[in-house]
Amino acid sequence: MELFKLLAANEVVAQIISFLVLLAILRFLLWKPVLKMLDDRKAKIADDFKQIEDVKKEVAGLKAEYEENMSSIQEVAKEKMREAIDEGRKAAEAIKKDAQQSAKAIIDDAKVSIEIEVAKARINLKKDIVDLTIQATEEIVQQKLTEEQDRKLVMDFLDKMDNIEK
Repeated sequence: MELFKLLAANEVVAQIISFLVLLAILRFLLWKPVLKMLDDRKAKIADDFKQIEDVKKEVAGLKAEYEENMSSIQEVAKEKMREAIDEGRKAAEAIKKDAQQSAKAIIDDAKVSIEIEVAKARINLKKDIVDLTIQATEEIVQQKLTEEQDRKLVMDFLDKMDNIEK
């Protein structure tokens, strides 16, 4: 209580009035600008959050579009690979068919050549047989032979034939 005795009533009233005047001045000069600054900051933060959400949505849309594009690109790539494989198989079959035809033609040519060579060999063999027969006949005609000599001549003729065939 002694504290109240030291303070004069007019001083207390003057301080209260001064405090209220200061409070009114601060309220008009500082309180509204501070509240406005806080409201602006709150609005800016809300706007930033809204922009972040918009960016997130845009990123999600871009990601979905990217995944869709990647999916379609992969499908196109798979289709191209299938087409390339099919073309490769067709080319391989065509090459194989051409090779078989070429091999058949070579084999047919070789068969014809072999047949010609066999025919030539037969002709030559016939000529040789004729020549040998003529020689044997000449020898038989020139000699009067006994049965034993006839047999020997025929055996010699057959031996010559064996030598010609080898």
